[in-house]
Amino acid sequence: MRNSILVRSIAAVSGIVMLASVAACGDNTTASTDSSAKSDTKTETVSGNFSGAGASSQQAAVEAWIAGFQGTNPDAKVAYNPSGSGAGVSTFLTGATAWAGSDAALADNEVEQSKSVCASGTAFDIPVYISPIAVVFNLQGVSGKGKTLNMDAETIAKIFDGKITKWNDDAIKKQNPKVDLPDLDITVVHRSDKSGTTKNFLSYVKDAAGDAWSYDLGENWPNEVGQGAKGTSGVISTVQQADGTIGYADASQAGDLGTVAVKVGDDYVPFSAEAAAKVVDASPLDDSAKGDNRVVVKLDHNTTEKGAYPIVLVSYDVACPAYKDANTAKFVKAWLTYVTSDEGQQTAASAAGSAPMSNTLRQKVVKSIDAIKTK
Repeated sequence: MRNSILVRSIAAVSGIVMLASVAACGDNTTASTDSSAKSDTKTETVSGNFSGAGASSQQAAVEAWIAGFQGTNPDAKVAYNPSGSGAGVSTFLTGATAWAGSDAALADNEVEQSKSVCASGTAFDIPVYISPIAVVFNLQGVSGKGKTLNMDAETIAKIFDGKITKWNDDAIKKQNPKVDLPDLDITVVHRSDKSGTTKNFLSYVKDAAGDAWSYDLGENWPNEVGQGAKGTSGVISTVQQADGTIGYADASQAGDLGTVAVKVGDDYVPFSAEAAAKVVDASPLDDSAKGDNRVVVKLDHNTTEKGAYPIVLVSYDVACPAYKDANTAKFVKAWLTYVTSDEGQQTAASAAGSAPMSNTLRQKVVKSIDAIKTK
């Protein structure tokens, strides 16, 4: 979706927000933030017009965040274009937006490119939105809200590689003995645009499916199987319109489609925010991430932890440690403080069904936000 979301002063949200003033990549004095990012800490409010772009998976959460942020900052107008992770990062690297949303951590070359945009240092990325990626399907008589099919990683990989082409294939039937599966062709639907959701989904099948998946990891779909659709909404819409389809999307957008319960250990686990949070909390940070202040989660897709759902999207916000415009720096610091606060995370959970980040992860994120220079 390319249309910008612009939500104007909306009813004030209870309690928080650390706020200041805004405009484009600027300079530095760190306003101190409580290590737990408590939402009851207050500073001066922010005013001005600010824009971000990027991950369409964050759309519902960002709409709610804008409402909350503008409720306590009535003179700030914030817009977000859910153009996709790749497009959002590219736009940020031209200096056209204050921040970007991305379902994939920055690549080394993107960190290097950010030197031309940031007033000093290089861009950093911090997790702001944690959500399961649902494998969604439309199968008459089988699919529907709350209905699931069991699949292991190998089966999922073979479907998306065109090696399993019928819904009544033995591999699917064995895992769903009580389901009457039709002799119907499977139509795969994948993202046609550069997508962090794609990268996260591919990361799962590459790590968990073994030899069943041989493609390199990236933000573009790697084979000619099925049909492409632009953005999260495009994938969902395409799957909704045709019987026999299967795709992947941020779980908050799954709606009335059927979804896959993924095999973890000896169990099949349906998606949920709680199940996604278990994987993130059990996963280490990626210490190899190039650059300062970056908080990148290295997901453990092979977990056998009971009740964990392994196909998870950790979506990041990308920002500069210093901006050429002090007002923009103040806005970005205030915005990130709000969205990563307990209130901001609960707001996203209510609006999009995401998993609030743990206090342990938040403490790491707060250190990065504190590093943004506002003077």
